[in-house]
Amino acid sequence: MSKHDEARRAFLKGAALGAGAVAGVGFVPQSRAETHGQHDDVSATAQVHAHSGGQGAFFNHDDAATISAFTERLMPGEPGKPGARDAGVLNYIDLALAGAYADLQDFYRGGLAALNAYCRETYKKAFAQLDTAQQEAVITALEQGKATGFTWPSGPAFFNTLRTHTMEGMFADPIYGGNKDFAGWRLVGFPGAQPVFSPEDLQSKNAFAGPMIIGLQAQASVNKG
Repeated sequence: MSKHDEARRAFLKGAALGAGAVAGVGFVPQSRAETHGQHDDVSATAQVHAHSGGQGAFFNHDDAATISAFTERLMPGEPGKPGARDAGVLNYIDLALAGAYADLQDFYRGGLAALNAYCRETYKKAFAQLDTAQQEAVITALEQGKATGFTWPSGPAFFNTLRTHTMEGMFADPIYGGNKDFAGWRLVGFPGAQPVFSPEDLQSKNAFAGPMIIGLQAQASVNKG
């Protein structure tokens, strides 16, 4: 794993840990999480969508390949440590852009078009077809505002938005389509929406060792029962 990979993983993990419990429920706009009934609807859509490979709600095949490759470079996987693909980040972003983040559709269209135009001008290939070193160079140029051809959004704005959405897809509750099998929560030791934490749990600096991780869908089922 490259130094870039390690730095990005450390940044996203640190951001999630710093956010505390917000890693569980606070990333996604409240409009998608107002009632348990809506939770169930979002969860069912996310589960069905995940079986399709995490594309089709908004992204076409080529855009999905670009987002999948880009987010994996931001949060790369390694043996024993899940990355963006493992956690279903593509699925999360695709669903979000078809729903709560629909106002960002043109932002993404413009950013993806400019990104691949820059890659073809520089390397004669689309981003998803570049090797790891080339993808790293493109992302660095994007982050630093050195990638040409970006008007709206700017290169740094597109990078920062994708980084934020990657973090959301890694660490938000799985009900929204990412954090598959609680991969992100397990990575940072977040226990999810536990019904009760003891005073000792709240004071402890160690990873929570109580019951299994619980998400919003399970909590909604308990409340309905």
